[in-house]
Amino acid sequence: MDKFLNNYIERMNPAFNGIAATNAHEIASAFLAFRFGLYANAVKECTHALSLIPDRGPNAGTPAYAALKNALAIVRANAQDLDNSQVTADISLRFAEDERPYLAVNPDAGTVEDPGTLELDNALILIYVAALIASPDDEEAMGEHRKFVLRMLTGYKKALGIS
Repeated sequence: MDKFLNNYIERMNPAFNGIAATNAHEIASAFLAFRFGLYANAVKECTHALSLIPDRGPNAGTPAYAALKNALAIVRANAQDLDNSQVTADISLRFAEDERPYLAVNPDAGTVEDPGTLELDNALILIYVAALIASPDDEEAMGEHRKFVLRMLTGYKKALGIS
């Protein structure tokens, strides 16, 4: 799974290396708040990070940036639910078809047992990778959560066709 994650990071690098480091730090903060179960804070961090992702400029308006914005919105919605003690993954927000190439796990639709959890996991992985790529100040903190991301990916080993 380590090789899979490294390949995914490498594949996403061109899409997210143009994010300003200060904005990427906010994206990292959103990931970390959710990861630590600080759901009310995660809602605020996601909202703030969403406001910082540009709609104009290099890569802005691309499916990659749209996927990142959607990932933050998915994490925010799930954080709101978890903050209100709703433990079922929110399925009201989904990645668009043109955003799917930017996701780590993209199985055939009929093979997904829990679409809400898959969307949340993909959102968290995408946010993690974008922060890792674009925020050098958060590289160490993101590195400390690599095993968490690898465990998420391991759950999709079969769907990814990895034995």
